[in-house]
Parts: sequence; structure tokens; C-alpha cells
Amino acid sequence: MKLISYSLSLVLFCFFITDCWSVSPGANRNRNLSQQDKEYLFPGTGFFSKNRDPLENDQAKAWFLEAEEERKKGNSRKALSLYENFSKRRSDYIFKKDKIEIQVGPESLYQAAILRESRGDWQKAFEHLKLIAEAYTDYDFERVTESLMRIAERLAKEKLPKKWGVFPRFRSGTQDRLRLNQIAGLARGPKFAPRALMALSEIAIKDNKEDEAVDALERLINLYPDNYLCEKAYFQLAQIFENRVAGPEYDQGATLKALNFYEDYLILFDELPPKSKHESIADYKVRLDESNARTQIAERGRKKMRETLAASKVVVGKYIEKYGKYYLTHWRELGNKPALQFYNEAITIAPESGAAREAEKKVADLRGRNE
Repeated sequence: MKLISYSLSLVLFCFFITDCWSVSPGANRNRNLSQQDKEYLFPGTGFFSKNRDPLENDQAKAWFLEAEEERKKGNSRKALSLYENFSKRRSDYIFKKDKIEIQVGPESLYQAAILRESRGDWQKAFEHLKLIAEAYTDYDFERVTESLMRIAERLAKEKLPKKWGVFPRFRSGTQDRLRLNQIAGLARGPKFAPRALMALSEIAIKDNKEDEAVDALERLINLYPDNYLCEKAYFQLAQIFENRVAGPEYDQGATLKALNFYEDYLILFDELPPKSKHESIADYKVRLDESNARTQIAERGRKKMRETLAASKVVVGKYIEKYGKYYLTHWRELGNKPALQFYNEAITIAPESGAAREAEKKVADLRGRNE
């Protein structure tokens, strides 16, 4: 009985402490402030974890120089701690060191990202680089975006390093796709955004998220129609929709889309675009080989989709022949015309197919009846 009483008292005490903590003034100091209020009170700092005025210049310089010194000594842990102070509050301080102009805030975050990447903490490295891209738009954007892309691809494709060298890390397809989507939004331009969208589509396909893959690929071909990756994007879209085709007896929406993408691919890329300035010679050679293989697959895919579509026309024609009188208005006056229309379409779509041969027999039979 005493044990039960003691346990009950302990539970009540915990509830009391939790309740008091939840209503403490410090805990809710900024909770009622909207994002707009925070941006008004602390302009330019909305991306940082501590939404306050920027760091004092003297403090920012002291932290940066100390971090550099610790890094030279080989004390990367201390250097990282100092660099990461700049993830909490903004610093726009600029000074010259050895005749080189240093932007203290973004440079510190960049160095923190490099250290995090070297320690295997790729996620944290990505967050630091993303913060630079969002908050310091005048920093070396290409340098940051190249690093973002490299880390995002490593996170998505490579085996993740163990935390502290002991505990395994597991990849999250959702997080991988989110990161690449963020890069595509931040890196508006032909060098990085198309790469991010292509990588996003490949990961989405691997994770059975085909709608996300279609969205990424369509953004690529619509926003960057002259980019060298469009060749692969059209092919991937055709493949995705071909895989959704259930057969001639079913809805032909996917068949039409696959056929259109295959035809666009073969028309637009009958000659492979020249080497892009955004790809290496080795990557270009790989793309040449892959493109030749894709062209052959696209030709077979176009033929198959035409045959499927033609077969579906025959299926509809037969159905109209048999049941048209039950639902077609003025079916007596129309006679065999609706069925003949579908059979003729089958012949036109894929004249060399088995469906076309069957349609020709049907046409001859119906015309013979009319005579």
C-alpha cells in the first residue's frame, strides 16, 4: 500500500513539474511572435537558430581567427565548435587577411561544412551549406552549390559513415529527395539545378515514388529545355509511362503519354547534343554510349506503344459492333460507321501490326455486309 501511495505521489509530482515548466515565462518568451514579427525585430536574421541582431564585428572576428588557429594546431573539434557559432547568429563582417577579403559569417559556415563532411556528418554539412545559400546570397554561390550537390549525391548513393565510428546511419529516401529539391530551388541555373532534378528523379524511381520522378523530369525539360540532361529526361518519362501500361483492354492514357515522349525523344535527339561545358569529357563519353542504347530502346518502345494503341482501337471497335445498339444515339442511321472508324484508326496507327491485320479483316467484313 505504501509503495502504491509513493508511486502515485511521484506521478503527481512529475505532472506538477511538467505543467510548471510548460508555462514558465522563459519557455514561451518568443513563442507568440510570428515570423513577420521576428523579421521586423531582427531584420536579416530569420534563417538563424537564434533570431537576434547580428554578431558584433569584434566578436565575429575573434571567433573566426581563433577557429583558424585551432585548426592549424590540429584541434578540429574546437575549431568546429567556434565555426558553428555562426550557425546561430548572422555576421556580415568582412576583413582582409593576407590581402584576401574574408566574409566571416559564410566563410565560417563553409569551413564548418568541410569539417563536418570530413567527419562523416554529411547531413549537418548539408545544413550549413544550405544556410549559406539562403542567408548569404552574395557569397561564392558556385562554390557552395557544388558542395551541396556533392554532399546530396553522397547522402543519396553512398553508404553512410557510422556515427562516432560505431552506430550505423540509415538513409532516408524522403530526406534525400527533399535535399535535392531544395538544391533545385536554390540553384536556379543550367549548371546545378538540372543535375539536382535528374538525381531527384532517379532516387524517386528507386523509392517507388514515380509521381515525384515525373514532376522532377517535367520541371527539367520545361525549365531547362536546352540542357544536355533533357535527352535522358525525355527517355525516362517515356519509360515511366510505358511501365504503367496495363494492356489494350484498359485505359490508354499512359500509352499515349509514353508514345508521345518516345516520339519527342526520337525527333529531338536524332543527333546527340554536343558536349556541355557543365560536364567532363569522361561523362560525355558515357553519355554517348548510353544515348545510343537509349535510342534503340526508344525505337522499340515507340513500336510497342503504337501496337498497344492499335490493339485497343480494335477492342473498342469490336465492343461497338456488339453493344453499340444499346447505347449509341441514332445507331440505326450510323450503322457500322463508328466501328469502322476505330478499325481504320488501328490500321493508321500501326500499319504493320497484328492488330492492323485484324482490323483490315473487320473492315472488309463490315463493308461486305453493307454491300
